[in-house]
Amino acid sequence: MTEKIYSVLFLCTGNSARSILGEAILQKEGQGRFRAFSAGSQPKGAVHPLALKTLSVLDYPHEGFRSKSWDEFAEQGAPEFDFIFTVCDNAAGEACPVWLGHPATAHWGIEDPAAVEGTEAEKLQAFAKAARFLKKRIAAFINLPLSSLDKLALQAKLKEIGALEGATSGNGKG
Repeated sequence: MTEKIYSVLFLCTGNSARSILGEAILQKEGQGRFRAFSAGSQPKGAVHPLALKTLSVLDYPHEGFRSKSWDEFAEQGAPEFDFIFTVCDNAAGEACPVWLGHPATAHWGIEDPAAVEGTEAEKLQAFAKAARFLKKRIAAFINLPLSSLDKLALQAKLKEIGALEGATSGNGKG
């Protein structure tokens, strides 16, 4: 019997930094068990160059990503998601499309590295920090016994993961 491959969508407002980092990290760390996607409610139209540079430096996939609307995933023929994670506070508070299959959802807010001002080194440090926080959440997530958790227990675990180090307040500022 083959093991189920879970589909995961990372959502953010601009789909240029955090959600792209999440998609790339899960793509590598969960290879063979998870399919990762990302989207935004108001996509910027381009992936932030420092997100791609950070992924490259950390030896994660960094090519072929694009900033896209979550509307793409609400259309007929789009993947049906098992999990949807918001990684910015603004996206967590927005009215999302109705997702087929009623996926498990959680807010895994992380400060926006693209909002950091300063030197190139300071900006890169912010992206590396966001990637580190996402990697910790993804590691905890992919190590859950998904097939043996009931819906309530799974939702509690996903919420706990969202509260790991680096979590934003979830109040819409982030």
